[in-house]
Amino acid sequence: MNQETKEIISLLKNSPSVFHVVKNISDKLLEKGFMELDEHKPFIVEKGKNYFVRRNSSSIIAFKIPLNCQDLSFLGTATHNDSPTYKLKPHPFVKKGNLTLLDVEPYGGMIHSTWLDRPLSLAGRVLLGKGEKIEEKLFNINRPLLTIPNLAIHMNRNINDGYAYNPAVDLLPLFGEDLKEDDSFESFLLKELGEKKGVSLLSHDLYLYNFDEPRAFGIKEEFLSSPKLDDLASVYSSLLGFLESENERKISLFASFDNEEVGSLSRQGANSTFLKDTYNRLSKALEGHLEEDCANSFLLSIDNAHANHPNHLEKSDQTTNVLLNKGIVIKSNANQSYTTDALGSAIIKMAASKGNIPYQEFTNRSDLRGGSTLGNISNSELSLLSCDIGLPQLAMHSANETMGLKDLDYMRRFVSLFFGTKIHFEGNSFFFD
Repeated sequence: MNQETKEIISLLKNSPSVFHVVKNISDKLLEKGFMELDEHKPFIVEKGKNYFVRRNSSSIIAFKIPLNCQDLSFLGTATHNDSPTYKLKPHPFVKKGNLTLLDVEPYGGMIHSTWLDRPLSLAGRVLLGKGEKIEEKLFNINRPLLTIPNLAIHMNRNINDGYAYNPAVDLLPLFGEDLKEDDSFESFLLKELGEKKGVSLLSHDLYLYNFDEPRAFGIKEEFLSSPKLDDLASVYSSLLGFLESENERKISLFASFDNEEVGSLSRQGANSTFLKDTYNRLSKALEGHLEEDCANSFLLSIDNAHANHPNHLEKSDQTTNVLLNKGIVIKSNANQSYTTDALGSAIIKMAASKGNIPYQEFTNRSDLRGGSTLGNISNSELSLLSCDIGLPQLAMHSANETMGLKDLDYMRRFVSLFFGTKIHFEGNSFFFD
């Protein structure tokens, strides 16, 4: 395992919520000399410098502007940083006898059963009232705090025949026992934060997370088991590829959006104006030609792909095999769930071949509806030539997912190569210089 892969795994380990993910990305960018822009103020940017901007603390766009760039066209990657989980309700305490549970609701489409009978914890952000000021703070209880206990088989004899978990009944996590009448969730949070008197909890965005750590396994430790591989494995591998790349001609752009798992319709989602607003403001600041520059740009939508499941090969398409540790995946769908077309696919194949990076192709079985992702969603606001790629994985949307360790490095190397590509377009043809 090389140092870059170890770094990706370390970042996975320290990503209990989307807010922590964006903080991790911001810290990496600041380490590399990037400067943060504020959406509430004018963008003052210069060629030869690197910048990033955040929206709602859960989405981020970074870009590198070459000193000698001839125009403002860009090569970009777009990922999502959210994963299926359970969100805490505003007043979560539920008393059942001597026990206290937390009231939660599902966020996204998870495999419910995988969240039961395992150590869980709580992370996100809280908004505190301090005099006339509202202050945002990251929050993470970095220890096992909760579990969602199954009903014993003696009380549910048919559970192994298939059981439909009811989120309002079956999926409330166990929090504590014998809480006093005046104990409140607010006082618990303020105590965990170490806040003094005079501070009030105004609101929170808090989510459950699986306390299991990422682990290599297999006879040669060739596989990785981890929470949130979809899509943090792509987020962090593409981030490292972005940071280590150089391009003297085109702007390099890295974007990571929140709320893909619930449709991307929020103001920080891929269907928001975040990418369009950022690029418009960059274009105005540097006196670019927006329409021409967009036409000469290319975006990679990077979200994980389904590998062939060894126990259920019949669920995969009969002509496209996607295997762990065999390379990045180009994803296609006739009904435009993905942005990939022949032109975008050809660009990816040529770029991968130039770097000796293996690639595979994915399509769903024709009688199975697959998921969608953020590529075409973001294209509704800023239309770009694009292609959907991803990392092959098993058990997507499980509390623990599985992928091949080699593929992490293939993606990092491919993204680095992609950002360094000197590509230009002439009509429907393209050229690698």
